[in-house]
Amino acid sequence: MQPFNIHILGCGSALPTKHHNPSAQIVEIRGKLFMIDCGEGTQAMVRRSRMNFSKLYAIFITHIHGDHVLGLIGMLSTFGLQGRTAPLHVYAPEAYGPLFKMELEMFCSTLDYEIIYHPVDTTKQAIIYEDRSLTVETIPLKHRMPCAGFLFREKQGLRHINPNALKAFEVPVSQVNNLRNGLDWTDPEGNVVANEKLTTPADPVRSYAYCSDTRYKPDIVPQIKNVTMIYHEATYCEDMKEKAEKYLHSTAREAALIAKDANVGTLLLGHYSQRYIDEQPLLDEAKEVFPNSFLTNEGKVFQVK
Repeated sequence: MQPFNIHILGCGSALPTKHHNPSAQIVEIRGKLFMIDCGEGTQAMVRRSRMNFSKLYAIFITHIHGDHVLGLIGMLSTFGLQGRTAPLHVYAPEAYGPLFKMELEMFCSTLDYEIIYHPVDTTKQAIIYEDRSLTVETIPLKHRMPCAGFLFREKQGLRHINPNALKAFEVPVSQVNNLRNGLDWTDPEGNVVANEKLTTPADPVRSYAYCSDTRYKPDIVPQIKNVTMIYHEATYCEDMKEKAEKYLHSTAREAALIAKDANVGTLLLGHYSQRYIDEQPLLDEAKEVFPNSFLTNEGKVFQVK
């Protein structure tokens, strides 16, 4: 299977601490890198990750609170100093457009690469990126300002050739593409050989949903039903639910309820309040509802499988 990994660069909330940076992740899929959010300090984590950031194709910003976007302009400037020439796509809420333009004019006016800005309607579920193997669609969330999560979903791949079967049935190489696309083969005598005898099934489709920041929002469940992995903010434990409601965040239990109701494979927790020096209570609370829950941490890599 092609790589599909989630690299955690930051999983804290608004205030950076000695333990955590603000929100940032890299989605590594099929040879491309996509960043989600870019809080302060992200470029330092980028350097530590040892990933090849010439392969960073696009950056997706959920909303324009500082802990999700204040690292962006500095990182774009650094890419210019490093000699980047490949275009870079930035997807962000529509309201960020004028400010982003001013930042680029002030700090990045001499870049040798093109930055292509795509305004995002955070109120609608829509595919905003698509290539041969992947789609990215928005997940409308509920926060103090316009906010959308992102759903990365692989497209169905082709079937795998069974080389021993091809040899046994004397299938010419010219038929490989037809077989990978699911067609049967008819030999020179007119005998039809079923595709299932010559190939094995395509790899299962994998998906990843990123949901931060948001109040508990059960109506996203149908959109993320059966995703392979979900990252959902878990800023507080249930004993601070009033704060979650006031600031439009979620508790760990609420994140787990979303994961359970959506029948997801794995739940990643993050966006921890600075109150938690030890996040174990958040994990314990989530596991009571959804056992396959995990804490994120800077430098961790999770495989979507």
